[in-house]
Parts: sequence; C-alpha cells; structure tokens
Amino acid sequence: MVNPSTVVNCTAYHCEGVNKSGYIVPDIEFDPEKVRMMVISEAAPTKPEDYYYAHGEPLFEQTTVQAFQDAGLDVHAISELVEMGVYFTTAVKCGKTSYTIKGGPIKQCSQLLEQEIEMFPNLKVIMLMGDVAIKAFNYVARRKVGKKVVPSGSTYKIRKGEYYYKDVRVFPSYLQAGPSFFIERSKRRMIKEDLEQALAIMKG
Repeated sequence: MVNPSTVVNCTAYHCEGVNKSGYIVPDIEFDPEKVRMMVISEAAPTKPEDYYYAHGEPLFEQTTVQAFQDAGLDVHAISELVEMGVYFTTAVKCGKTSYTIKGGPIKQCSQLLEQEIEMFPNLKVIMLMGDVAIKAFNYVARRKVGKKVVPSGSTYKIRKGEYYYKDVRVFPSYLQAGPSFFIERSKRRMIKEDLEQALAIMKG
C-alpha cells in the first residue's frame, strides 16, 4: 500500500499565480499495482472540501462521478472508482487565483505529476482533463521520452487521435472537475465518449 502524500513532495513553493495555502496531494492509501487509469484534471479546488477525496459531498466528486455515470458505470462515489483501479489527481497541486494558470506553476508541478505517474506499474490509460493537464503531461513526456505526446491544437480537433506514453494510451479531453461540467453540455458529451473508450481499454 502507498499514500501519494508521503511520496510526492513539493520543495519549491515559489510559483506565481496560485494559492500556495491550497496545496493538495491525494492523501489516500491504495495498492498502486491495481491502478489501471489515471485521471488528471486542472488544479486543486479553491476550497479544500471540494477535492476528490474530501469528506462529505465534494464538488470534484459529484461532477466526476456523474461523468463516469454518463459513460455507463453504476457508481456513486469516488471510493468506488478508486476500488476499480482509477486514480484521481490534479496537474497543479495548488488552487487557482484567476481563471487561467501561468506556465511556471504548470511546469513546476509537472515534476510532481511525474512522481505520481511513476508509482503505477500497471497503468493502461491516462485521461488528461483540460488544457492545463495536457500541458503538464507534455512536460513529463519531454523529460521521460524526449518529446511531447499530445500535439498542439484545440481539444475538439485532437481528441480523436491515438496517443501513447510508452505503452499507456493517453486521452486528451475536457475538464470534468468543477461546476463547468454541468454547464457545458457539448463538452460533457465528449467527456462521456472519451471515458467510454478509456474504460474499454482499462477493462480489456
């Protein structure tokens, strides 16, 4: 068993444009060998109680569970998805202070994201939920395999391509964590389609 909060450590804390007091790394115990899918969203929530693994009914859990229900799973909590082998994290570990996130925090936090990815020897699928996740992951890919995995371009244009990081299938998609998920119906439909494909690979 492993707890990411004891493995993934930020020693910088000098990033501009993020709320450093909102720093969050998943604080859960699980078997890394059972993880088949990694879902990477944008940034930690403004309120820690809205994070994936928070107690009660966190917003990230509500929208994410709904996304997986849309894709055909009969689940009602993040814990059920974790039990199935899905791991949730954010590309940027601190909360946003504005609508956009500067490149510095994305690049800096990609080093932490790399530590997380390396924890999972049996990973089959990586879901990149939004532009920030895509950018952060491409920083990881450049360091590990010498080139970015996901090409530049609008998500709706690139999301149907087949991309691989080593032997892991990578899906660029849209942000599912937060209130925008319930508002943007066209993106919600595309998230559903992307998750359906990812789940088929994960189960296969």
